[in-house]
Amino acid sequence: MTRVFDLAQVSRRDLNQALHDASDGQSFEVVNPRGTHAVACGITAAIDVVVRGSVGYYCAGMHQWGRVLVEGNASTGLAENIMSGTVRITGNATMSAGATGCGGLVVVGGNAGARCGISMKGVDIVVGGNVGHMSAFMAQAGHLVVCGDAAADLGDSIYEAQIFVRGDVESLGADCVEKEMRPEHIETLSRLLAAAAPVAAEGADPAQFRRYGSARRLYNFTIDDVDALEAERTGAVG
Repeated sequence: MTRVFDLAQVSRRDLNQALHDASDGQSFEVVNPRGTHAVACGITAAIDVVVRGSVGYYCAGMHQWGRVLVEGNASTGLAENIMSGTVRITGNATMSAGATGCGGLVVVGGNAGARCGISMKGVDIVVGGNVGHMSAFMAQAGHLVVCGDAAADLGDSIYEAQIFVRGDVESLGADCVEKEMRPEHIETLSRLLAAAAPVAAEGADPAQFRRYGSARRLYNFTIDDVDALEAERTGAVG
C-alpha cells in the first residue's frame, strides 16, 4: 500500500521523518510539493518515492538505497552526496546536480545547469538534454553522460571520471581531453543509457557519443617544474 503525503497539508519534516522510519519495500507518493526544499533527503532504506511536481533545493540529498522519481523540475543540488540507489527527474535540474556523489545513479530527463557532477566521486549521472558550464569540474570517479550539448569548460581539472557527450562541446576545461572510445567504453555507456530509460536517453545510440577524460598532467609531478617552483618560492619570478 502506498502512503500519500500532501505537502499542502503536512510538513516536509513529517514527510522526511516518515521516509527515515520506513522499511524496505514500502512506497510513498508526495503531492503538492510546490517547490519545497530538501524533499526526500537522507533515505537509507530500499523504498520507492514518487514526487508529483517540481521541487526546490537539495531534493534527495544524501540518498542511499531507495528509488526517488520526481515528475517535474528540481533546483540546486539535486541528489547532492548520493551514496547509492537512484534519483530520477523527468524535467530540468538547475546547478550542481549530483554534486559530490559517491555512488548510485542520477537521471535528469531534461537539461542540467552549471556544474553538473561537480566533484563527483563515483556516482553515475545521465542527462537527457544539455549541461551547463564547468560540468564534471574536479570529477574524481564515476560517469557523466550527456545526450545533448555541453557548455564551456567541460571536465575542468578532472581526475579519473569519464564523460560521454553525444552533442557539441563548447570548450574543454583544464586537463580534459577527448579520448578513444574502445569496446569497453561502449559497453559501459550502453549499460548507463539502458539504466536511464525511459526518463532519459531512450533509444540513444552509444556510437554517437564521444568520450572525454583526464590528460593526467595536473596531478603528476614532473622534474621540469622544480626550477619554476623554486623561483616562485624565493621571489625570483617577475
